[in-house]
Amino acid sequence: MAVCLSAGAMALLIPANAFVLSWTHSVEQVVWRENWRVADDTLVLEQAEVEGSGAGMEPGPSARLVDGAWRWRPALPPQRQLRLAHSEFAGDYRLCWRDKCEHLATLITRSGGAAVEIRPCAPRERLLRGSQSPQSAARPAAAKEDKR
Repeated sequence: MAVCLSAGAMALLIPANAFVLSWTHSVEQVVWRENWRVADDTLVLEQAEVEGSGAGMEPGPSARLVDGAWRWRPALPPQRQLRLAHSEFAGDYRLCWRDKCEHLATLITRSGGAAVEIRPCAPRERLLRGSQSPQSAARPAAAKEDKR
């Protein structure tokens, strides 16, 4: 399986069947992480993790404090896609897969404030894109890797 990212006319295939999506909350300034996996033509949220609470980011009822972060499995049905908007008041999302982490802005260009969509790639997309990977994406010189 693979994950496809798209924003407007731009598209990119990530060769992974699981990924971690993270961001820093704009008010509380703490990191929120979600572990996702591809299951057929949907995305399944396996675990959420937050390094604090407040301002609309309370841990779920089954959350446990582990290594300084609240972790739980949200009761969210499988999703066909994720739509990620960008706010000028918040930092960029990060996507991690197979020992790699990149800011979304490093992976895919958003034109005119387009949302980034993350979804399982259709079988035809996997065949058409073949070996295309994020290594061929344009990367800003100042991109830093988060080792979390």
